Amino acid sequence: MLFLKSFKEPLTRQEEMHYLDKYMQGDDRAREILIERNMRLVAHIAKKYRPSGKSLEELISVGTIGLVKAVNNFDIDKGRLATFASRCIENEILMMFRNDKKHSKEVSLFESIGTDKDGNDLSLIDLIETDDEQIYEKCELKGNIEKLNRVFFKVLNRRERYIICHRYGIYNCEIYTQSKIAEHFQISRSYVSRIEKKALCKLKKAMEELL
Repeated sequence: MLFLKSFKEPLTRQEEMHYLDKYMQGDDRAREILIERNMRLVAHIAKKYRPSGKSLEELISVGTIGLVKAVNNFDIDKGRLATFASRCIENEILMMFRNDKKHSKEVSLFESIGTDKDGNDLSLIDLIETDDEQIYEKCELKGNIEKLNRVFFKVLNRRERYIICHRYGIYNCEIYTQSKIAEHFQISRSYVSRIEKKALCKLKKAMEELL
């Protein structure tokens, strides 16, 4: 298939073990390689669900979340990464379909998408407003979840997506403190805060361009 040509060849067993070992030692670049070189697997699994009516781009985007979770949680003593990742990728896609049945596809910036760590309602507009800015003019934006997903995965890089997902508990990710994320990436908490604010600004700009 033509779309597969955009993804790199899978790792050999020896290469996989090499990069897994480096990742376990704290090499974040090795983690990125493990993700990049397993994107063909995501595309193959996503292709099975095209008859659902979802775009292949969206299916791959959601499947990538499963791949990232697989790499983050893989136990090197439990066989091949691809076997474990296949289950995680498929679970993430199936979870999306289950969630679609529960929620209307029509959303707005002010619709509740859950609660924060203090139990307060959290809306999309809360995510894209930064602490050091006044709340901008509240213009109603209506679209569908597919479009919002495309914006999220288009404007943010992998590290930014990881931080936003785990800071706000979106895409079924566990909510982490900035300190825990800093420990994961082996960077300072203040640097995590700067990345988070930058990512939110990028989301805000992208959402404004949809108006």
